[in-house]
Amino acid sequence: MAKKNKAVFVCGDCGAEHPRWAGQCVGCGAWNTIKEVRLGGGMSASSDAVGYAGSRPEVKLLSEVSLSEATRISTGISEFDRVLGGGVVKGSVVLIGGAPGAGKSTLLLQAIAAIASKDIAVLYVSGEESLQQIAERAYRLKLPTDNIMMFSETSVQRICQVLDELNPQVLVIDSIQVMQNEEVESAPGSVSQVRESASYLTQYAKRRQVSVFMVGHVTKDQSLAGPMTLSHIVDTQVMLSATDDARFRVLRADKNRFGSVGELGFFAMDSTGLKEVKNPSAMFLNRAEKPSSGSVVTVLWEGSRPLLVEIQALVTDCQYGNPRRLAVGFDQNRLAMLLAILSRHGGVVTSQDEIYANVVGGIKVSETSSDLAIVVGIVSSLKNKIIPFDVFFFGELGLSGEIRPVANGLARLNDAAKHGFRRAVIPKANRPKGHIGSLEIFPVATMAEALEVVAGL
Repeated sequence: MAKKNKAVFVCGDCGAEHPRWAGQCVGCGAWNTIKEVRLGGGMSASSDAVGYAGSRPEVKLLSEVSLSEATRISTGISEFDRVLGGGVVKGSVVLIGGAPGAGKSTLLLQAIAAIASKDIAVLYVSGEESLQQIAERAYRLKLPTDNIMMFSETSVQRICQVLDELNPQVLVIDSIQVMQNEEVESAPGSVSQVRESASYLTQYAKRRQVSVFMVGHVTKDQSLAGPMTLSHIVDTQVMLSATDDARFRVLRADKNRFGSVGELGFFAMDSTGLKEVKNPSAMFLNRAEKPSSGSVVTVLWEGSRPLLVEIQALVTDCQYGNPRRLAVGFDQNRLAMLLAILSRHGGVVTSQDEIYANVVGGIKVSETSSDLAIVVGIVSSLKNKIIPFDVFFFGELGLSGEIRPVANGLARLNDAAKHGFRRAVIPKANRPKGHIGSLEIFPVATMAEALEVVAGL
């Protein structure tokens, strides 16, 4: 017998729940955003759909749980599989977000076309576009469509009923923001509807071992729209974004229960869809023909592979009383710390100069291996010293002026040597034991040593 619906008060901005109505949300501080929401309770039709009615969950000892490797389904797109950790795990839920026009639906349509070609049942549920629009996109992309099942629906209860009839192995929900749970008395797209719809579909996926892809919208600050609990519900969350060059797309894993976080996949967008970029370093090293001061190359480690990127710095006279310090692509506070180290241990004072630093290509640097390259770029621009094209730098700077080693140093050196670089300024602890082709290594232990090497280039 169904219980009486429960009333909760939810903030429309952050999703925080309150025991009673209040004028201001205690979670985000917004005013007049708390609304009453009635949630369905007890054993209802939804409980039957996911298989919970009349049954008790099986209790096991942790030692009895099977440790067999999770079964994965390849998407047919190696860059997509890399970000997912080797393919999509059966019974997992993947949330893919991105700005309008980034290519989310295109990427998923290409992926399920490849999956369906392997005689794996696939169902595409569209809540926004008509079936004709999706068919036109598939025709433009020249994809095989014979084995792709599709229908248009927004009710998660009716979607699960169709799933019981068709029994697909892969499901695409486009998008989760327009789905609705019939037991929740609020408008589609609201915080409670997004949360309850995602939870309902996730429970079904775990119960029936269906792999689910959900498309998610983003807000104006490029964060995932909806409640934060949405990220906790799903197994994997990936974001598809455009670089400064609108032709390229970057797919990043922000959460992955079955793989590494921070893994990147690179694609190029053309008239036939998203194409994999096998050599992403070449994509970000499209440098000017004539070298200029302030331009430095470093080797980042993104996910499971090295990535060569260019860092540009500009030091100019202060036009006003308070010099600006702007960092694009890495932490603003990191730039302030590096300038303090440069002044204290490098003898280069920039307190009266405006400084701008940028990671070319729209890449977001989350590790500290680029510290040395950033400092060298600032010194290069300040002293109008041109760094040759065949030199690259990497290393973390400590507060006492030492240059600390970074992970995967040998792999970074090998990748740079393959791209034609001939000289490397690296931490002393990362010096390789043997020779790496014709690469000349300059191991340095302190910032002062690094600046001496730069002066002699």
